[in-house]
Amino acid sequence: MSSPVGVSAPAFGRSAVPAFPSVALSADAAPFTPGRADSSLSDAEKQFSRCAAKLWSLRADCGQLREELNQLFDQLLSENYNRSCELPITIRPEEVCILLKHTSGLVPLNQEHLVVKFCQLVHHLLNQLKVIMDERTLDVLVNYTTDALKQCSTWTHSDVLLALSTVVYGNGSQCHQLVSDLLREDGVILQYSCPSQPNIELRHVALTCMANICLRIPGQPPLDDQYRSVCFRYFLKTLQSPKPPNTDDLFHCMVIQAALKGLQFCLSGGKWKFGGGDELGSVLAALKRLMFQGAPGLSVDWPAVLFPAPLSQYEGPSPPKPAEPPKTSELSKEVDKTGKASGKKKRKSKGKKMKTEESRVDDREEENKEVVPELHRAGDGSRDDGETLPKPPALFLYPSWKLNSSESEFSDLEGNAQSKLRVYQCRVRQLALHSMLAVVKAVEKRTLYGYWSSFIPDSPAGGPPSLTLLTIILKDPSPKVRLCALQVLSAILDGSRQFLAAAEDTASPRTSYTPFSFMLAAAIRELHRGLSLALLAETSSQTLTQVIKCLAFLVANAPYHRLRPGLLSLLWKQIRPYVRHRDVTVRGSVLRLYGAIVTAQAPLSEVQLLLQQPESVGSGSISGSVTPQDPALSWRHRNGASLPVRTPAASSQHNSSTHSPHLPHTPREEENSSLWLLRLCVSLVTQPREDQSDSEGAGGGVALEPSPVRLEALQVLSHLVRDYFPLAQSSMYEIGQVSARCLGETDPSIQLHSAKLLEEFGAGIIQQYRAENNVPESSRIPVNQVVGFWSEVLSGPLNTALQNEQHPTLQASACDTLASILPQAFAQLPDKTQLMCITMLLGLTYIENYLVKMAAVRALGVYILFPCLREDVMFVADTANIILAALDDRSTNVRAKAAWSLGNLTDTLIINMQNVGVGFQEELSDMLLLKMLQAATRAAADRDKVKCNAVRALGNLLHFLRHSQMTRPVFQRPLEDGVRALVKTVQSDAAMKVRWNACYALGNAFRNPSLPLETALWAQDAFSALCHVVTSCENFKVRIKSAAALAVPAQRSCYGDTKRFICVWSSLSSALENSEDAVDFLEYRYSTSLRHTLSEALLHLLSLSKLQDMPELSASLAGEEGRGIKEHLIKYLKAEEGEEKTGGEDEAREERNSGEESNHPQQRVGGLQHTLVRLKGLEAEEEGGEEKEVVVRFLEDLLQICEEL
Repeated sequence: MSSPVGVSAPAFGRSAVPAFPSVALSADAAPFTPGRADSSLSDAEKQFSRCAAKLWSLRADCGQLREELNQLFDQLLSENYNRSCELPITIRPEEVCILLKHTSGLVPLNQEHLVVKFCQLVHHLLNQLKVIMDERTLDVLVNYTTDALKQCSTWTHSDVLLALSTVVYGNGSQCHQLVSDLLREDGVILQYSCPSQPNIELRHVALTCMANICLRIPGQPPLDDQYRSVCFRYFLKTLQSPKPPNTDDLFHCMVIQAALKGLQFCLSGGKWKFGGGDELGSVLAALKRLMFQGAPGLSVDWPAVLFPAPLSQYEGPSPPKPAEPPKTSELSKEVDKTGKASGKKKRKSKGKKMKTEESRVDDREEENKEVVPELHRAGDGSRDDGETLPKPPALFLYPSWKLNSSESEFSDLEGNAQSKLRVYQCRVRQLALHSMLAVVKAVEKRTLYGYWSSFIPDSPAGGPPSLTLLTIILKDPSPKVRLCALQVLSAILDGSRQFLAAAEDTASPRTSYTPFSFMLAAAIRELHRGLSLALLAETSSQTLTQVIKCLAFLVANAPYHRLRPGLLSLLWKQIRPYVRHRDVTVRGSVLRLYGAIVTAQAPLSEVQLLLQQPESVGSGSISGSVTPQDPALSWRHRNGASLPVRTPAASSQHNSSTHSPHLPHTPREEENSSLWLLRLCVSLVTQPREDQSDSEGAGGGVALEPSPVRLEALQVLSHLVRDYFPLAQSSMYEIGQVSARCLGETDPSIQLHSAKLLEEFGAGIIQQYRAENNVPESSRIPVNQVVGFWSEVLSGPLNTALQNEQHPTLQASACDTLASILPQAFAQLPDKTQLMCITMLLGLTYIENYLVKMAAVRALGVYILFPCLREDVMFVADTANIILAALDDRSTNVRAKAAWSLGNLTDTLIINMQNVGVGFQEELSDMLLLKMLQAATRAAADRDKVKCNAVRALGNLLHFLRHSQMTRPVFQRPLEDGVRALVKTVQSDAAMKVRWNACYALGNAFRNPSLPLETALWAQDAFSALCHVVTSCENFKVRIKSAAALAVPAQRSCYGDTKRFICVWSSLSSALENSEDAVDFLEYRYSTSLRHTLSEALLHLLSLSKLQDMPELSASLAGEEGRGIKEHLIKYLKAEEGEEKTGGEDEAREERNSGEESNHPQQRVGGLQHTLVRLKGLEAEEEGGEEKEVVVRFLEDLLQICEEL
């Protein structure tokens, strides 16, 4: 809060005017007058300038000093310096700092009345003018106030502490000596903050001062942990202490407010760890009690500590009090009159300002604006009204704080006092929720889950009802308090997907006990019910927005695929009218909620049915229904008349000037009309707003929806296309039209989201044509329509977006859009269009912005796999040179995408080698291959995100090299470096994905028959690394890849001498024996695949074995180890399932490229028979015959068992 300000002379006025005349200042000098016309100065500023000049002219030895100071202080304190005055206040902070520093030297500490007035002035000026002090002023005022606390009488300490709290606001970390003095055991603040302090006013200002010390301003270091801990204990002790006898309720509320602020500042001032024991439970219990502060008729025995438990913790009713409660009949009469009473004029409480304010932030204005809300909000009485609170339910169900009291019930003084008390109690509840929000953010999610049931109900029925956040959301009369409760609930729900994933209620629970999964499901249903009631009842637009956001958090984290259907259907219908709410933020939040529903465990059958519902089903047509609160809330209604909403056909006619695709309908378009939600989003994005009373339409043009609403609508369209493409594909025409129109606008955010929409649509088409998805041809969009779609898109404003250098994010998104073109459609595009796409991408790789370069390099990595481009040697060479340059970029993200593209390019080389033959290998430049090999080797030493694809490219390159190239001296050293880079990566502590890619890359290199495995020095290191990993790596996927690599060499000579061959055998057999010994439980899911791969590798070694290998093989198979191997081999030979896919997209592509397929059991047995025949045909020497027979008998027994099974 403090900043050094170098001021050489006081200047009480505008900086362009000399501050003082060049004469000596004295008491007889003329008063200071500012250098501008008096008419432009506010009265407060004029008064400040006059008094400041007089104060500066005073000296400590002046006569009549006390009278002068007393008069000047009174004049300065009488003015209101709030910046909400008619004329702006232009008093500079430097002027205030100079004045206060000078005045502090004029007020001796023995003049206690002047000390009090000076402290009041410090608080008055700093608080109202929001002054940021320089370091010198901070030191002067801190020293003065601390000295005053030590030397002045106790009656002055209230004002001194108030001034000190204003001075240290946000500056606690800079006042080390002050903090250590005041917060020690016998310090003044701790003494006055103690709950046993009888002076309630001193206690309040002491707590406020302590809270302001704990406050951390962004950019400044937090207060030392030891001092924060001391303050935290006192704040918590204050919240737990009961109200002292004979204490005014208003003063007690102020003390609680100060403690709550301090608790919030402690938790928000940096990393916080709760102490051992029940400290967290004590804090939560105190906050929960204060969340309901001032609730009439609420008689609850609040627990002192909340304990983590899966079951709900209910507050028991306290013993009945002798005071007679209000009569239920009278209360019910008041309830029946709610419709009439809600029309009464709301009264504002005008509480007199208290001298001891809570902080520099003046909350009086905000608190005075709190009004007594309407008598009854819709939804409070729906369902069973007695289910949210304990008996007697009538006292709180329609609470007195929601009923305007009869005028004869209170006198004017009593009415003002009651109104003011309600405002203060409301402020307590609000601050308690703010502190609760700080607790939620400071505590780990897994720790907070234990207290979930204390704040979220699990069921409306069964057992006594509980007081939860939903109670506040539905019952509290203050929209600000309801808003805070919704924020807390949203923070609890955010990131709770892992916790809520256990919820399930698809089956009926057992009657003997209630499973935890069913309790979680009941809590989710109760949250839906409560928030739906709040949605119908809420009248404040700001709070309504938070209700909808809270629902979005719930939908994003709840496992609806494990719950009985119906929750989303009801919510879908309830929020539908709010898309026409007059408030922009409400409309935007509704669209965000629709997006959350669409993306919830997509594709979800319930959502799919909702999307396919006709427009008339549910809550009415688009033009006919209104929001529940007020028929006039709809912004589409003017003067009470309903304006028609344009249909999509009208929308297309309106946008006829936009150049967009004109395509025939898809085969399914006749069956399914376009989705209601899709049409709504298209309407919100493209159609003009009927209600143009806002400033957007003042210019005479057509006013569209505000940008936030249009952006949310485009995002919902993207979600629909991505998650429900079969339903959205029939609207290809509308989607293309919307994207073309938005790309032609000037708002880069709109352009960006439209490019994202095109990208998602292109990705959906690509998914349809992937063979593994098995989409029937009748359900796909025909290729000719896809060609027409992209022809129109590429000839429109997408080119402009690609060349928009002012917005690199848009350029990058446009590159991603180009990369989402269906390969079959790209091949049928006109040659000039293909050339334009390639040229544009090649050119964008030279852009300095890393986002653009990264996206362009990635798009080239996609294009290199296109069948129509991958055999073009010139395109391959151009792309390779671009990728090689990008691999040297200073941005790690660019290098990562370049390595990924290099991996794709080398995949293309392998495909061309298999399909085209030697001709392509000979046509590709040797020097280019050498550069690629060297670049991939360097990239293998980069960060993991680069390394994981660099090793993939290395494996492909080593597989691709010809014998003539490997024998050239220029290739020999890079070849060895490449293999050693793979070996080093296998043995390193890199990420597991990097290591299994390196194992796969070694296996890929072993497929090259020209690789000198039997003679190269590095071959021993490669086999040793794989043997070590297959037996010792904790990650089973790495073991699987290493075992598969060891089974790749097709010749016995590739394994080297007998010692290396038996080393490989021993490693594989040992790995098979220990294939169930997983350190991490998650690895067990890969154990079957691991045993499958190990068994296949062992049989492969047996099929290649020679006579010199028989002694060691027979020793292994004859003993206990052999029996274990036999059991696993039998399971492998008769297993019906193939090898489990354990990798991601890259590995799946690698396996397809390498031609690996899991064999049928008959083929496996046939391979075993072939091995047995070959071994029998080996001519054994006299000393080696017995060992061979042992191996042969092992295989015969194995074959016989398989035939019997």
